[in-house]
Amino acid sequence: MVKLVLTGVWVCAITLASVYFSVYMATAPAPAATDSKQSALELVKGETITVPVIGDGAITGYFLGRISFMMNKDMLKGVTLPLTEMTTDELFSLLVGNKMVDLAHIKSFDAKAFREEIKKGMNERLGGEYVAEVMLEQLDYLSKEEVKQNAAGEPKKLGAPVKIIEGAPADGAPAPAAH
Repeated sequence: MVKLVLTGVWVCAITLASVYFSVYMATAPAPAATDSKQSALELVKGETITVPVIGDGAITGYFLGRISFMMNKDMLKGVTLPLTEMTTDELFSLLVGNKMVDLAHIKSFDAKAFREEIKKGMNERLGGEYVAEVMLEQLDYLSKEEVKQNAAGEPKKLGAPVKIIEGAPADGAPAPAAH
């Protein structure tokens, strides 16, 4: 009879110990996450913007673009940035001032260099390393004639806009340019 009671006490002690251990492990704080690059970044969606192309003292067409940014979360806390206006201004500088996109030679467009120039310019203006990545979601060109015909409601068939950039494949490589 004593052996039976001692066996019962031993089983109860083991059961209580295992329950205590499992509850302790379930409520233990999670191990500190490694500071991965992605966890420190936040997506800031860009708006569609229009940048006129000026040639021979007149507007010859328009670039339509949408650019988003992966920005440093820590630096964005409590800061309100006019990203749309800053992006528009940076694109004016690159597309009109520096002429990074040559419409006669679309295939020579370097999307990686274009992204780096935007990142560099935005970080200089913001005064720190706010922008980690620039994502070109769309970059199209419409000629002035196409816009006029469309605005006038003429039934004439319009050509498709020149696709310079539209999205990027999952591996991060720039999408091929289309004509």
